[in-house]
Amino acid sequence: MNPEVIDQLKTHLGANGLPYPIPIHPNLVHLTLALFILGITFDFIGALFPIQKPVFKFLAVPANRSSFFEAGWYNMLGSALITLFTVAAGFYEMMLAQPLPGVKSAWGLSAMETMLWHGVGGVFLLGLIVGMAIWRGFQRYIWDWDDGQQVQWAYLLFGLFIIFIMFIHGTLGAHLAAEFGVHNTADMLLRLGKDPNLLLR
Repeated sequence: MNPEVIDQLKTHLGANGLPYPIPIHPNLVHLTLALFILGITFDFIGALFPIQKPVFKFLAVPANRSSFFEAGWYNMLGSALITLFTVAAGFYEMMLAQPLPGVKSAWGLSAMETMLWHGVGGVFLLGLIVGMAIWRGFQRYIWDWDDGQQVQWAYLLFGLFIIFIMFIHGTLGAHLAAEFGVHNTADMLLRLGKDPNLLLR
């Protein structure tokens, strides 16, 4: 992008370094995480339903296996859709980032290395989540299951692996905010020599 355009944008930035008061990317990240984790969780419950059925019966919870698979599918689909916006917002906000100079993260990375890994990781995770949604769609609509189990164990285990990757990737994002002060309102105000306690009431 043209550096002059970015400089023009920077004249309209707030205390958090963005043209709006609350960063969008971290909020969408948590929506992505919640939908993906819920999708895998509901599918696990559906897969293990024959074992758990007596528990639901004892607790008088009216549950059936197909409802859990429905919830798993729609949460996974929602996660894939929202992740497109999550990554787009992340790249826009990364473009406006002004990290603290000369600081290393707890993992020994500079701000630029952390942003690079977080950006590349975000695109990689987008591909994985969309791939999982497609895989889930094939299991739901194309492959026929005789035993009522709508998902494969390989799908569920790969979902757990992706959740682990999300944890590592999310830690990089947390480093950007906490250690490098990227779009952190209080951090920005302190850098400008202002008291956040007085200005953020």
